[in-house]
Amino acid sequence: MAVNGITEKNDEQRREETRASERYVKPPATIIETEEGLTLIADIPGSARDTLDINSENGIMTISATVARSMPGRPVYTEFELAPYYRQFSIPEILDHEKATANFTNGLLTLKVPKSEAAKPRKIEIKVA
Repeated sequence: MAVNGITEKNDEQRREETRASERYVKPPATIIETEEGLTLIADIPGSARDTLDINSENGIMTISATVARSMPGRPVYTEFELAPYYRQFSIPEILDHEKATANFTNGLLTLKVPKSEAAKPRKIEIKVA
């Protein structure tokens, strides 16, 4: 990762917060930085597209989702608990939040947030005088 990369940790970043007393599962995520922007991939199994919510406000990207609890019968033994998903990420303002796109397939969320045109590297043409 570049020293001045857009994913570099910043001391002023806010910490993740949950505002409800409900228990949440923090979905595992991978963030990939390219010259075009960021791609975030999060594993959110058991959730449906309609229950997935992605918001961007004040430089914070929030992902939340509920899970379906539709199992026939009565559980006799369980090793994991179904709980809603909740995760927040600090997203730099040099990204164009308005052009973000999301795809959700088989429990895998792929979120792409491009850099703004002003933040993209560009070549400056040199004219002969």
